[in-house]
Amino acid sequence: MYFTDRGIEELTDRRGDDEVSLAWLAGRLQEFVDLNPEFETPIERLATWLARLDDEDE
Repeated sequence: MYFTDRGIEELTDRRGDDEVSLAWLAGRLQEFVDLNPEFETPIERLATWLARLDDEDE
């Protein structure tokens, strides 16, 4: 188990039944980066990965 799994599990436990838009998620990610600029690169990678999930070229 990775350390991050605990956070993912907490997210699932606390918010797993919520329905949110991708625009809402993008706003929360931007807010997080604004408060924690040292995480800009991993958040950018996550957002790019999520945006390209359906790309058949990759």
